[in-house]
Amino acid sequence: MPRLDGKTVVVTGAAGGLGAPVARLLGEAGAHVIGVDRVECPTCAESLIADLSDDAALEALAARLGREVPDMLVNIAGIMRFGLHEEQAMADLALCYRINLLVPAVLARAVAAPMRARGSGQIVNIGSVLGAIPYPWFAAYSSSKAGLAALSQGVRRELMGSGVTVTHINPRAARTPFNNAQVNRFLDLTGMKADEPLWVAERIVSAILSKRETVNIGAMERIYVALNAIAPKLIDTGLATQVKRVRAEFC
Repeated sequence: MPRLDGKTVVVTGAAGGLGAPVARLLGEAGAHVIGVDRVECPTCAESLIADLSDDAALEALAARLGREVPDMLVNIAGIMRFGLHEEQAMADLALCYRINLLVPAVLARAVAAPMRARGSGQIVNIGSVLGAIPYPWFAAYSSSKAGLAALSQGVRRELMGSGVTVTHINPRAARTPFNNAQVNRFLDLTGMKADEPLWVAERIVSAILSKRETVNIGAMERIYVALNAIAPKLIDTGLATQVKRVRAEFC
């Protein structure tokens, strides 16, 4: 497996349940990892404290990355919104789309040109299987992650032949504090699998080191992603029983 000796990697959400093990594994692969989060990142060589919901903080981070261009940018920072879409507050929707889509778009924009000029670099966006298979009760989250998939593909095509790689990875649910009690109950009701964070992080880092373009974690999930793309009605039918069960508890 390739190593990252001497490489500088910036990881957003690096203090989180998934970001922390990813940052640690990238460090173990030889990278100098700079973690971006609202608190210190204990598994990073260096921490940048920033609230990415704040315009000034985001602009300052983007400007810094444009000047001090890392070898790799890993966008992990995210936020989840659970519940019927009709019940979501506008402010909650705005924050969901901002953190999950606008922030990685702004940071990718900051590093794309200097990476292209240098002839090397990697932009990594961590999405979600729910972005490829949009789930009820996760409409905003799913659509923000679907947008991240489109962003990744579009930027990858812009950078083809430049020496800059764009990697987009869709994990399944992981057992982290990212999931509140309602989300965990939803997982129980639907029988959805939630993976151990380290297991997920290992697969994320493997995909990064291999410079893969698009990765959906989970064998059955890869099948469902393909089915949803070509025959979404089949997925509707498959979800019908789950939806009925969830409605009985949450509606």
